Formats: sequence, C-alpha cells, structure tokens
Amino acid sequence: MKKDVIFALNYALNKGFQIHPNAFEILEKVEIRDLEKVIRDIVREKTKQKVFHINQEDLEVFLGLKDEEGLLSEHKILSDPTLKITSSEGIIGFGALFSNRFSKLKRMVSNRPEAKLLKPISSIIASKSDNDVFVCGLLVERNSERSITKLVIDDPSGSLESIVFDKDLQNIANSLLIDQFVMERVSIGKNGGFIVKDIIIPNIPDHIPNYSKTETYAVFLSDLHVGSKYFMEKELEKFVLWLASPDPIARKIRFVLVAGDVIDGIGIYPNQEKELVFTNVDEQLKKAVEILEKIPRHVKVFIMPGNHDPGRRALPQPAIPKKYNLDLWNRENFFMVGNPALISLNGIKVLMFHGQSIDDIVRTTPGLSFDNPTKVMRHLLQARHLSPIYGSQTPLAPEVEDMMLIDEVPDVFHVGHVHVVGLDLYKGVLLINSGAWQYQTPFQASVGITPTPGIAIIVNLKNFKVYRKDFKTES
Repeated sequence: MKKDVIFALNYALNKGFQIHPNAFEILEKVEIRDLEKVIRDIVREKTKQKVFHINQEDLEVFLGLKDEEGLLSEHKILSDPTLKITSSEGIIGFGALFSNRFSKLKRMVSNRPEAKLLKPISSIIASKSDNDVFVCGLLVERNSERSITKLVIDDPSGSLESIVFDKDLQNIANSLLIDQFVMERVSIGKNGGFIVKDIIIPNIPDHIPNYSKTETYAVFLSDLHVGSKYFMEKELEKFVLWLASPDPIARKIRFVLVAGDVIDGIGIYPNQEKELVFTNVDEQLKKAVEILEKIPRHVKVFIMPGNHDPGRRALPQPAIPKKYNLDLWNRENFFMVGNPALISLNGIKVLMFHGQSIDDIVRTTPGLSFDNPTKVMRHLLQARHLSPIYGSQTPLAPEVEDMMLIDEVPDVFHVGHVHVVGLDLYKGVLLINSGAWQYQTPFQASVGITPTPGIAIIVNLKNFKVYRKDFKTES
C-alpha cells in the first residue's frame, strides 16, 4: 500500500476510528489528491455525528462516487437573455425599450377591474371630465414639497402631472421607483390640476409556491470575487469540500446557484489593482475554475454574470462569454446563464438576478438601505421589474424587448450584489439575498456597508426550510 494511504489511515486509527476492509478496496482503486486532507475531513464530520468507523460508502459519498438514491435532480432553463439580445441604437432603441415596457405592464394589469376604465393621457387632458378617471404610465418624476407630492407619468400619448394630498397615498407615492409602471385614479381640482385619489401598482398576486417531490436541497451563493485580496478562498474551499462530505444535508444537495460576480474583475473601480491578487481576468477565472471544478459531478451548478465579470456590463447581460471561461462551459454539470434568468429546479421556479439596480433604488427611495436587501427586492416584485430606473448608475441596453420585466411569479427570488445575507417571504415567494465570499473591502468600510460573508444559504426544496451554514465558523 502507498505511503500516503498508510499515513492517512494511521491518522484515522490514532483518532480511535475503525476502518472497514472494503474502504481499503476503494483507496486502492481510486487516485485521490491530498488523501490526508480527505481523511481528516471525514474524521471531523463523523466525529460530529459520533460515528467512529469509516467504510466504503463513506468514501464513495465523500469523493462524489456515489449518489443519494431517489432524489429528483431535474432542471429547465425557462428564460435566459443570452441568445435574445438584439440591441438597437440610441433614441430609437430606448424608445422601443420603454414602449415595450409600457405595453407589457399594461397587459399585465389588464385583468384588474380598473384597467377597463383606463384612458390615454391626451384624452383625459382634452376632456376635462368632472368624474374620476383612470390613467396609467411610466413614472418620470416624483417630488415631495411641504405637505404634497407631485407625480409625473408618461404614456405614448403624452405626460400628466398630478398632486397627492392624502398622507397614506403620499407614503405609497414616495416609495414608487422612477420609470416604473403606475396606474392612478385622478380627478380635476377646484383650481385646475389633477388630484390623485388612488395609486395602483402592478405587484405580484398572492402566490402558492411549487414544491419538490423529494427532499432535494439547493445552495444559493453570489459575489465570490475571486482575485481580490479579500476573497475568502479557504472558506469557499471548505464549502466545496463539504458538498462531498457525509453530512446528511450535503448528501441531498443537487443544485448550486451563483448569482454573479464570480471574479473581482479589472478596472471596475478606481485603484482596484491595489486590492487584487491576480491582475488579469484569465488568472482570476483560472483560480475560480480550480476551486469550483471540485464540486461533485452529481451537483448541477448555475452561474450568471455580475457587474465585475467579463462581458457586457449593461442589463440584460448575456452569459460570461466562452472565450473567458471555456473550462466552465465544457463541464457537463455546469450551466452558464445570462442575467437575469428563470430556472426550474424540480418544478420550482427560481428567478436569479445579480442585483445591480439595488444601488439606484436605495439612493432614490426613502426608507431603503443596503443592510436590508430583501426590502428592496419587495419593491422590485411590486414594480414587476428588475431594473426600472434609467439614467442612474445601472446601465440599461436599448433592447427592442424589455427582458428585465418579471413576467412570471417565481417561487424563489435570488439576488446578490450587496454582500449582505437577507431572507424574507413575500406573498408566498421566498426572497434570498445570498451575501458574499469576500471580506469587507476599504470601499465598503468607507460607505458604512457591513457584509455578512462566508455563509451558504441552503433550501430544502420539498418544504422551503432554509439553513444558513457559516463557513467562517463552520457552525
């Protein structure tokens, strides 16, 4: 028997473990890199379970050679912008984008009773009706002055300025996102002008989620930032190793979803090179592949781009181009998707979005912060749009079709970007912001962002029970 095998087994024996003869057969057949580390990890995990023997099944499970029987592992990529992107140019392109956004969202609310009473803005302005009327458009301006809020909305026929006096309606008005779709019930005031009597937003309906037929688990990650000096390499490696361990939850994991910022990238912000270990994209991706390729082959991995990854920065983003990461594209259990993407896991619809628009929304909407990302995610579901604000920090491409709309109500809404773990339930939809695998950077410290990194969010797809496994403490 090889010296490394003898040394590793002696370690287990000295820890009081018994080793079944069939385990020796596996070790003789399989070439294992860093066997001592593998045995140490098996010993650690089984000590937690208070089981002090190692057999063939333990090694097969830990090395990814044996699957947990009877678990469903079915997936479908329902929506991915990668092959649909056909950007137009300039004013014509953006005109087509917002026209498509308006018409899609108007159709989305068409089943509401009020929608049957909608009139074009130009018709309302011309008629000067004494009765309340319904109008809809995209919000282009929102101003609060003294005790009133002014709203300006546009539809294809013109613009309408309206005033909100009611305090409760003002709270709703002040939470609206610029460029989102809104429906108003308005009347003409005594001194002229339109007074808002009601505000209606698309919002998602109460939702009954789908569930997996088997206890299959999915892990939600984002913002690895491989290449950064602050990247948590040891913690991510612990996570990957844990996926192949005998841990009862790890054995049932069949899906890993990474919501963008796989690497730290180059030239993303001023003086970034001072915070990099690898100063080119190829080296960063090579390191990412080196870690992620150790994920067991029975686990399906879905990866989307973020604002730090190579390729197009404007939304929607196609998948990270093959020329940058052919090693990931060529792996049979890895699936590269665009941003955003809708994926079915055992019939459960997961909407993945990196979350770039959170920056714009927090800065323009009272009461929102980076510390509570799921509250921002609620606003996106209410607006039925992932990136409504145009002209701020988040670049939007002039697509003929607006692919950032939330057409289908998901069962799980998975977002990253802000590096803060958040969990919530909204109208039956499980909201997950999956934190990061990067320690606090100087920039984050300067703006008061306190990340919660190194945590894997794990969901039992049969009952939506959520687990947080902290790989900084291995709790």
